[in-house]
Amino acid sequence: MTLAATIILVIAACPFIYYLLSLYSAARYFSAAKKENTPNDDFFPPISCLKPIKGLDDEDYENFASFCRQDYPNYEILFCVDQDDSAVPVLEKLIRDFPDCQIRLIFGSGRTAINDKVARLVRLVDEAEHNLLVITDGDIRVTPDYLRTVAAPFRDPQVGGATCLYVSTEETKFIQELQSVAMITDFFAGIMVAWQLDGVKFMFGQTMVMTRQANTAFGTYRVIENRPADDLLAGRMIAEQGFIVKLLPYVVKTVADFNSFRDLLYKRVRWMTVMRSMRPWGHVGLIFTWGLPWTLVAIAVHPTASVIAFFLAAYATLRVAMAWLIGIFGMQQKTFWKKLPLIPVWDAVAFVIWLASFTRTTIRWRGVDYKIRDGAFVPPPQAK
Repeated sequence: MTLAATIILVIAACPFIYYLLSLYSAARYFSAAKKENTPNDDFFPPISCLKPIKGLDDEDYENFASFCRQDYPNYEILFCVDQDDSAVPVLEKLIRDFPDCQIRLIFGSGRTAINDKVARLVRLVDEAEHNLLVITDGDIRVTPDYLRTVAAPFRDPQVGGATCLYVSTEETKFIQELQSVAMITDFFAGIMVAWQLDGVKFMFGQTMVMTRQANTAFGTYRVIENRPADDLLAGRMIAEQGFIVKLLPYVVKTVADFNSFRDLLYKRVRWMTVMRSMRPWGHVGLIFTWGLPWTLVAIAVHPTASVIAFFLAAYATLRVAMAWLIGIFGMQQKTFWKKLPLIPVWDAVAFVIWLASFTRTTIRWRGVDYKIRDGAFVPPPQAK
């Protein structure tokens, strides 16, 4: 074997080190998180649930209704929506169906911002009556113990934010199953490594819980209403103010909304392009996390029986172990094993998406192409 081939084989094994770190991180996270997050039976600070709504998604009524069925003594639900939005009749029906639930409709953000969702959050925070703010997207569905669970970490006054893991509701299409595989075996694997190495400095839009004090400390949502990835930024800025941000093992459900392969590619490339703009060197460093491409490179460089057997066995074993540990053991998705054959399919797609993100200089947001500079949208001349 030549020196060059040896070097390539060593590099090709780097993703396996990342996979082992993911397994170690996930095992530590679920062990620690489940010990720390015991059932909450006696801590119930008043909560304001804030929902910026634009348009009507599938199964929205049932999603909204799940927040009205909370086993929690004192909370309100605020929706911010335009008066002519298609969601308004559904929200009005919700108010009629749950007369004992404190629900308020707020029409319009009253602001001009590129990220209209964040503009709505500015007004929702201003209108909220309570100090503990629970922010969720419209496509989220929860069980009655949700508010009890997300409130519990705030017994500690040093905790300023919290977020949750999430999975899709029942998938009806192949592309939705592929997305679930992507989240559990790829995205959350990286999240566990981030938790292990750097702590929690992020949140997910599926659940963002924060105190009003933490929101005020980072400058309120006004400072990020012209930036993408508001959930990531909110968590990062809360942590930068010295607050603790918690990643809870509670799993919320989000309605699967990927309807085509093109839809998946479009959204994923956009997200990866944003991540490249925010963490350029970290994005480049992902080259050492792609196990499938490097396995194929190793086999092509030195196609002996031992190399083929080692790389294929290591790749398959570690990827299945990650899926089982995170999806089945940690997130309690008992039927996830049926999707395991899709792991190499996703890994191939994800690698192509990562490569494609380097070709993008703009992202399309609300029908307009924006550049990202210093983490903010830069409007094209005609959009200014």
